Amino acid sequence: MSAKLRRLLPLGAVFTLLGALLVWSSAAVEGSKAGLLLCANVIVPTLLPFFVLSDLLCALGLPAALARRGAGVFRALFGVSGAGSAAFLLGLTGGYPLGAAAAADLRRSGGVSQREAQRLLLFCNNTGPAFILGMAGSGVFRSARAGLLLYLAHVLAAAALGMALSGRKRAPDAAPPSYRAVSLSAALPAAMQRAVKNAALISGFVIFFSMLAALLRESGLYTLLAGFLYGRTPLSLGQSEALIAGVLELGNGVAGLAGLAPEPGNLALCAFILGWGGLSVQFQTAAVLAGTDLRAAPGVWAKLLHGALSAVLAYALAVLFL
Repeated sequence: MSAKLRRLLPLGAVFTLLGALLVWSSAAVEGSKAGLLLCANVIVPTLLPFFVLSDLLCALGLPAALARRGAGVFRALFGVSGAGSAAFLLGLTGGYPLGAAAAADLRRSGGVSQREAQRLLLFCNNTGPAFILGMAGSGVFRSARAGLLLYLAHVLAAAALGMALSGRKRAPDAAPPSYRAVSLSAALPAAMQRAVKNAALISGFVIFFSMLAALLRESGLYTLLAGFLYGRTPLSLGQSEALIAGVLELGNGVAGLAGLAPEPGNLALCAFILGWGGLSVQFQTAAVLAGTDLRAAPGVWAKLLHGALSAVLAYALAVLFL
């Protein structure tokens, strides 16, 4: 592909989207409203406190404490120092893109090296239990057991991916760069400022991709793509529609499975969407990495692998326990 074509394609895509926005403005407004409601009811209340606490934990010295106590375990499992366990644990409990934000915070504060932080991004950026158990389990499948199964598959896939992709055979730096913990009075205002900025960025992406999904539905492309998948894959029409939505945005993708039974195939598809996170999450991750020397691109491929592995594990667990 020529350099000129690489410049023209994004420009053409933006002009096409602008035209669609003008033609189907009502649908765009409704899609934006749906995204705004999702942010107000789920995204901001869930993520903002975790963003603040994650930043505070890094600033107050948790990575240094974990580096001393968990270095052996994390070096053996994932090829990273004990300080990296902070990003992994926060990523498993807080949801997207908190794991990436925690890795970025560790890098900014000097708690880990650039190489180590880049490895952490391969497996520490995950969907949180609040979303999986609350929305996917109880909300979509009306089953707490299904939610637990999905979360277990998600965690196991993240851990397996960390062990497979993190270069554990390569010894990490002997000692991560040192950094100095600050007082709570100094750390809290800075943490709050960064948390609000990150929450606003994430909300913007969610609203934008919700609007984009609404335009795809209104234009007929959504139905066309779903019909294509339905005719050429084992997926049902409902599953095809949910997958297309999930490729774009996590919340809409999972919500698209509402009404389907918690059967192995449906749970595997949900697990893939949760593991992949959607294009919206990939852009959110890139946003929280801004200003660091970390690259978001390797994490995109890792999230595809995470989604595929989560789907396999969810299917197997559903066959065994549901």
